Amino acid sequence: MLLLADLHNHSCLSPCGSLDMSPRYIAELAAARGVKALALTDHNSSLNCPAFAKVCPRLGILPIFGMEATTQEEVHMLCLFTSLEAAMAFNDYAYSVLLPFPNDPEKTGDQVYVDEDDNIEGEVEYYLVNPLELSVDNIEPTAALYGGIVIPAHVDRPAFSMTSQLGVVVKGNWAAVECTRIPPVLNEAPLDTLDYPLITSSDAHYPEHVARRPFDLDITMEELAPNGLTGGADMNALKQALQRRPRN
Repeated sequence: MLLLADLHNHSCLSPCGSLDMSPRYIAELAAARGVKALALTDHNSSLNCPAFAKVCPRLGILPIFGMEATTQEEVHMLCLFTSLEAAMAFNDYAYSVLLPFPNDPEKTGDQVYVDEDDNIEGEVEYYLVNPLELSVDNIEPTAALYGGIVIPAHVDRPAFSMTSQLGVVVKGNWAAVECTRIPPVLNEAPLDTLDYPLITSSDAHYPEHVARRPFDLDITMEELAPNGLTGGADMNALKQALQRRPRN
């Protein structure tokens, strides 16, 4: 049985996202569009994941937690966790190695985190789009220390991707590779994704983006979440399901 998933979404915490994109509203839109496993991946932060953890199960969605981390090379990487506690611990680490450049909301956008009822709880001081003091080579081993997996983001895009920053998709212990289309094409030529499993995700920043590019996981909800929606996803089951994705 196929389960519809989307592992790349931004909330009102990301300065380039809409303030309408609360965790609750994202989950509501995704549920209406049939998504069953949904990740929240703001830029270099997981501070809206606690609210996300509360709203998703109410809507029949299995939440996955994480961030879209920016490496020293300015490559965007999805760091995903099935445990909220692990995601928040990695969040604290990421913030400690974020370039400490203050955010200016009037120039670069708001960075607010909210509760499950959309009430603002705070705003992040440092500009979240800046890079972390983590390289492409060490981001996966670091995320793994917290129980996470890493997926290079939108590798077929001309900005903030492996191909734009490094020229090619590079080898690593990636759980999958994210593209905007399958098969991926760069500059009108086929892109070599090194036989990694391929996914598409929405990279939603605005309500109309939610569930625009979900993908199918070959797994049942009972297999992916044996302890129910509030019990969290099983990381090994998620890894195995990703391995069954197409590779070209």
